[in-house]
Amino acid sequence: MTDTMASTIQVQPLTCALGAELHGVQLADAAQDESLFQDIRRLLLTHKVLFLREQQLSRAQHVAFARRFGELEDHPVAGSDPEHPGLVRIYKSPEAPPDRYENAWHTDATWRAQPPMGCVLRCVECPPVGGDTMWANMALAYERLPEHIKLQIAPLRARHSIEATFGAAMPIEKRLALKAQFPDAEHPVVRTHPETGEKTLFVNGFTTHFTNFHTPANVRVGQDFSPGGADLLRYLVMQAYLPEYQVRWRWQANSVAIWDNRATQHYAVMDYPPCHRKMERAGIMGDAPF
Repeated sequence: MTDTMASTIQVQPLTCALGAELHGVQLADAAQDESLFQDIRRLLLTHKVLFLREQQLSRAQHVAFARRFGELEDHPVAGSDPEHPGLVRIYKSPEAPPDRYENAWHTDATWRAQPPMGCVLRCVECPPVGGDTMWANMALAYERLPEHIKLQIAPLRARHSIEATFGAAMPIEKRLALKAQFPDAEHPVVRTHPETGEKTLFVNGFTTHFTNFHTPANVRVGQDFSPGGADLLRYLVMQAYLPEYQVRWRWQANSVAIWDNRATQHYAVMDYPPCHRKMERAGIMGDAPF
């Protein structure tokens, strides 16, 4: 099925859960055209992740387009382009030992008090086979939870940690310094999307534990606390693993993905060593989840 916007963007949904490929549009034009940009923004809210191929997009144009959504943020671990703050370079090469932090389901930077609202990711160079990225629709994941689980998690909040993820392989001094710079954030387990009003399941690979699980409603005796909360959190995190909630994208050079970080998780499949994979990502600042 293909829909056509007034701006002549052609929209091809990729799965029943989320994701659409856009044709007939260049993001370099949308960086300067308000009407065209607003069409793309509306499509993003509908499909949650958008894909485009053959984008003739310079780094400056990449940043200019992403900034239409909001101010950009740097990443404390991944390096940024020195001439374009906020454009994070995710470069993998056969010469360097593989970084293992990519291959996990996650929502970007939920260890921030205000996680990013979305990202614009451009492929600079990719292997001939492998290196795909997957996304999951966390509004659908919440919608299809059993009703008794929805009732149980409605009041719950959870901690999200950069120390326990990116910092885990660091020397202790560096890890503690990272935590001092970015203390663990606390967010609701069920988030309300600020633009669509959808409820989304907001736990992922950065989530360490619930902060208000240990109450008489959930815990018969103290020994229940750890396994009860941990098992429930594991069950919720694993909802992103279901193929029925996912879309998978095969990269080519000059392909771009735009996703709503408030409603999705993603997973960069690390099946391509010893090839190169070079990506550049503009993360857009967001607001505090509620």
